[in-house]
Amino acid sequence: MENLLDLLRLRRSTRVFKDTQISPELVEMLMQATLMAPSSKRSNPWEFVLVDEPATIQTLAACKKHGSQFLEKAPLAVVVLADPSRSDVWVEDASIAAILLQLEAEDLGLGSCWIQVRLRQTADGEDAEAYVRKVLNVPDHLSVLAIIAVGVKAEERKPFDESKMQWEKVHLNGYGHDE
Repeated sequence: MENLLDLLRLRRSTRVFKDTQISPELVEMLMQATLMAPSSKRSNPWEFVLVDEPATIQTLAACKKHGSQFLEKAPLAVVVLADPSRSDVWVEDASIAAILLQLEAEDLGLGSCWIQVRLRQTADGEDAEAYVRKVLNVPDHLSVLAIIAVGVKAEERKPFDESKMQWEKVHLNGYGHDE
């Protein structure tokens, strides 16, 4: 990419992937970017489970009633975990790491999409976190924030439409003092 704004314009959520595996080299690059994420007091409360087994990915795709089924077709699922005992802002720290993963995916020509797990439920009403924890044998001291689906894009989406930028939500020197 030429610059970050170009990358942000191009990055759109991808829910349709080609049936193509991601090379180990690209996976390593994705994780390098993720592991460089800043965190509060450099606590690094995050951990990640990489899943490339189709059967396990298919099982994970049932972690929510709505909005996770597309994961079935992704060649890689990155489960974002964090240890709340290491940081009181573990949600923020893990979220920053997850978006860096998504930006690196875009920069590498891959697509990605965030699947919220924390505070969600399966179609059967089971806690989505508990479901993912059971599928992947996640230890009790770690919380499950999200799953990032990653793969080669099967469709291109239009870049962000800058005419829809909500400048009215930007305030200078205090709320409502920007006139």
